Amino acid sequence: MPIRVCVFDDHKKVREALGVILKGHSDFEFAGAFEDCNNVIRDVVSAQPDVILMDIEMPGVSGIEAVKIVHKEFPAIKIIMQTVFADDDKIFYSICFGASGYLLKSTPPGKILEALKEVNEGGAPMTPQIASKVLHLFQQNLPGQQMMVKEDYQLSKREKEVLELLVQGKSLKMLAGELTISYDTVRSHIKNIYEKLHVASMTEAVAKAINERLV
Repeated sequence: MPIRVCVFDDHKKVREALGVILKGHSDFEFAGAFEDCNNVIRDVVSAQPDVILMDIEMPGVSGIEAVKIVHKEFPAIKIIMQTVFADDDKIFYSICFGASGYLLKSTPPGKILEALKEVNEGGAPMTPQIASKVLHLFQQNLPGQQMMVKEDYQLSKREKEVLELLVQGKSLKMLAGELTISYDTVRSHIKNIYEKLHVASMTEAVAKAINERLV
């Protein structure tokens, strides 16, 4: 089934351009575009997206505020933030509030589609700098780090390698290249890791790996 994507952006040309890109590929279905997030719950219910492309800067309800709302009401929907500039703090807080990654608005169309596929498959496209900030937050705030007893999750050597690279903020494509394995093999390893760690997302897997010092 195609990945349903909707767009929240106050710039008409951006909405139209993303619509053209998405409509031009059979792997995607353009679920709609909205100029603001003032009625975000209603709009999301109407669009029924798998993934949302969310502008950070919008009048009224900001993209960061909208992420909190959407993540609370529709936790299964993936959100990628879009921004003109790599403003670390805004992107960082967006991710902390539930976004799965971010893209610069200058990102080429092919990379946008690649990121949409990656996030829909459980990935988290973001720069190493942002990944580092998110991991630092986990290290500072997860409880009981020093007293946590490490449980044996029966991870294979390769699964541990994959998990370690995830902790470093590597994308699924980067993982495949670094380990010299196929993209599908990476996805298979990640699926196994999720099952063994009893988690449902990459963020949970990374948090557990750091908290329990699995890598």
